[in-house]
Amino acid sequence: MTLASIQNPDLVTGSDNKPRWASPDHRRHGWHNLHTLARYSLSFRAPSVFPLVKQIDWAIGARPEVARFLAMAHFSAFVVVKGNHILYEAYAPDFGPDRTQSIQSVTKTTLNLMLGRAVADGLVGLDERIGTYLPEIGTGYAEATVRATADMNVVNDFTEDLSDPNTKWWSMEGAIGWRLPPEGEKEGTIRSFLCGITSDDVVNRTGQSLYKSSNSEIIGWVIERASGRPLREWLIENVEAAGLEGCLHITCDREGVPLVDGGACLSARDLARHGLLFARKGEGVDGRRVGNADFIEDTRRNPGPSHGQKSLHYSRQMVTDGTWLGHGGWGGQYMVANPDTGTAVVYLSVLENWSAWDCNFTDQLMETMANLAAEL
Repeated sequence: MTLASIQNPDLVTGSDNKPRWASPDHRRHGWHNLHTLARYSLSFRAPSVFPLVKQIDWAIGARPEVARFLAMAHFSAFVVVKGNHILYEAYAPDFGPDRTQSIQSVTKTTLNLMLGRAVADGLVGLDERIGTYLPEIGTGYAEATVRATADMNVVNDFTEDLSDPNTKWWSMEGAIGWRLPPEGEKEGTIRSFLCGITSDDVVNRTGQSLYKSSNSEIIGWVIERASGRPLREWLIENVEAAGLEGCLHITCDREGVPLVDGGACLSARDLARHGLLFARKGEGVDGRRVGNADFIEDTRRNPGPSHGQKSLHYSRQMVTDGTWLGHGGWGGQYMVANPDTGTAVVYLSVLENWSAWDCNFTDQLMETMANLAAEL
């Protein structure tokens, strides 16, 4: 007897050129369970937990600008932490303190910690060419500097307009286990995909950031190659330094390369613990230090190109206005950390419009979170 099979329905691409888990009707379930839906995933847990003690300030949730975001249909979680205190937290009925969610591009912030350490240890030079570390890389990055790549300041043929059904990001998804490859095509890998990106001139002359998640994968590869240590070891050290209570789940490709541009899944409290690493300028629990204080300070004081709003810049895998550092994620997540006040603010949501993105929503959310982080 011959046993038949069908393609995994969560990973099959529909008429909207999205796998089912990322389509609007299934997206909330997809974001809340991506670590179990993607083809491949790694999980890391810390041996020691950084305790967070509730010291609730109910006035935070009563602020009209905060209450507005907590009442939105796509809301999942909101946490404000300062020092070792939870000043406020709220959750949607289908979510909770122990639930994880895909944080998408907030994952990129882990690279700021890794790159800072690699630069401080003399392993990586910001003004060196990517090709120096990755001689096999294609024309899309060979002549770009590490600094330009980390600052989203490179011109190549990779595109990431999530409102465009033909953007090149969807092709990359086929190499990371987030969707099945087209029928008859072999499943690729992250790094073979990166080598296929091309450019005639990598220099960005617009003065504006050119956001490409492929840049983040390049930075991760450079750190791994220059240090001789696999990325999973760097991630484990970050998890241990943050003192995460639950697991950091991160999707990967079939070779086990972690998707450092957007593969992480965390609880809101653990994402806040991660944010506190930046609020403390890289100081972890039990005396463990990750990142580099000078590098984190330079990230916000000497940033890269303009990014979205006039006051914002993209700098070394972070967004900054010169005071706070943070990052957003596809679907409506955001994390903000303020080293001056020692505060981190986290918001998780799952936008259900076609592109899973809304610049107006994100800009207003980011402003509200930044104000909280500055005032508390």
